[in-house]
Amino acid sequence: MFRKIFVITVLVFMVSVFFALPVLSESLSGKVEVNSWWTAGGEAEGLNALIKIYESKYPDIEFINATVAGGAGTNAKAVFKTRMLGGDPPDTFQVHAGHELIDTWVIPGYMQPLTDIYESEGWTESMPQGVLDIVSYQGDYWSVPVNIHRSNVLWFNKSIFNKYNITPPRTFSEFFDVCDELKTKGVVPFVMGTKDGWEAAHVFESVLLGKLGTNDYNGLWTGGVKWSDPRVTDALETFAKIASYLNTDHSALTWDEAGQYLLKEKGAMMIMGDWTNGWFMSVGFEDYGWAPPPNNDGIFLALSDSFALPKGCKNQENVIAWLKVLGSKEGQYSFNKAKGSIPARTDIDISDYNDYLKSAAKDWQKDAISPSVVHGAAASEGWTTEYKDVITLFISKPDVSYAQKALVTAAEEYLEK
Repeated sequence: MFRKIFVITVLVFMVSVFFALPVLSESLSGKVEVNSWWTAGGEAEGLNALIKIYESKYPDIEFINATVAGGAGTNAKAVFKTRMLGGDPPDTFQVHAGHELIDTWVIPGYMQPLTDIYESEGWTESMPQGVLDIVSYQGDYWSVPVNIHRSNVLWFNKSIFNKYNITPPRTFSEFFDVCDELKTKGVVPFVMGTKDGWEAAHVFESVLLGKLGTNDYNGLWTGGVKWSDPRVTDALETFAKIASYLNTDHSALTWDEAGQYLLKEKGAMMIMGDWTNGWFMSVGFEDYGWAPPPNNDGIFLALSDSFALPKGCKNQENVIAWLKVLGSKEGQYSFNKAKGSIPARTDIDISDYNDYLKSAAKDWQKDAISPSVVHGAAASEGWTTEYKDVITLFISKPDVSYAQKALVTAAEEYLEK
């Protein structure tokens, strides 16, 4: 009798444990729609690496890769903004960590916090405090960062520099001396593509940093430094001079199309974020070097791509599974190696990453950090848009007084909100 009771007791216990277990994540099914703007070069390869991991873990989920090309995310943001405001949110969408997410979607109440996932996955221990601060608001975490990008990098064609015995310019004075020398050699000194309306503003960030330094550049976005400051005037005048050395077809080219000048040894330098490193890798170009832009030594102009969880999304469990892949060691390692960025986590072995990424990881640990405005970290989306519009107009028609007044007005408007 005792034996019979024991067996029955064990069976009851096993059944109760079985039904108490959570459903295995691998048993998820249905769909997940992921909205992003990763459509070219290394960024597309990075996304594909994440999709491959996700599909291997969740083979019964149909992955809908809802990418929208163009404009450093401008077109993609317009798509999901329409859907969010219309009550039909995508399951998840790419968003720059920082003010772009917090001001636009968190504060108005469109997003769900991800604090429980951060704690269950151990991300509060594996991500540095600086990253956690960027994705935080009122005690909760709101998106999962997949990377850290550096916005302020001067890329150059090594063969051109070696041919004319040129070293990367460290100051604006050296930069213009190099430009003058290259111009006499028939080489376009500095290239830019401004077709998508954000690239000029991106480059101008580095000029502002070079003129104001980390603390005062940051102060432009917090109100601690006025946009009427004479150093802003100096930055605009310097940018106008830079424009005189540009490729004449810049308004017809995207940033990567302008990068073809370096690939073909027709142009020498460009300032662009380190997704350029991923693009160079994707097209098999190895003849490139990198350095801080003029007067940017020791400053890391940072941004982060992340994904969030909208309220009312149709496939929430599948989104959470996607977010866990993004924050995992495997996901961050594979994505960043392809995309040309560094992981948001600090516990990942990147010994087989290329030399640029290793150098960026070291700089991230020691440099002063400033937030990129063009890429959503420094200011609200509305303010960022006005800043971009002013500088895009400036590069085609350099009017220092008009541009500075417009920047002052924009700052006053958004700092009052």
